[in-house]
Amino acid sequence: PSENDANIIMLATGTGIAPFRSFLRYLFHDKGSKGFDGLAWLFLGVPFSNSLLYDEEWKTMQAEYPGQFRYDYAISDEMKNKEGNKMWVQHKVMEFADEIWPMLKDPK
Repeated sequence: PSENDANIIMLATGTGIAPFRSFLRYLFHDKGSKGFDGLAWLFLGVPFSNSLLYDEEWKTMQAEYPGQFRYDYAISDEMKNKEGNKMWVQHKVMEFADEIWPMLKDPK
């Protein structure tokens, strides 16, 4: 983003996580990044918990950047949404609607 304090919300499923992994590494680890000061929030959807890609990497990133990186996941065949159906990534996002909506309205 052009502003260092922009909010970034990412939704991925399965192997679609790869470009976000690269982007997050750029934001938090590359010396060429411009000092990201915003919030990067990653939502990952997979069918089974053993399909969580890079889970340890996300946990480490969350521990190292607690105010700047959030990670939530939906495991469709193991979790239920509030209606008792499969938990898809969009349902996980809706659980945080009170936090997500202001971020979406923010021009950054």
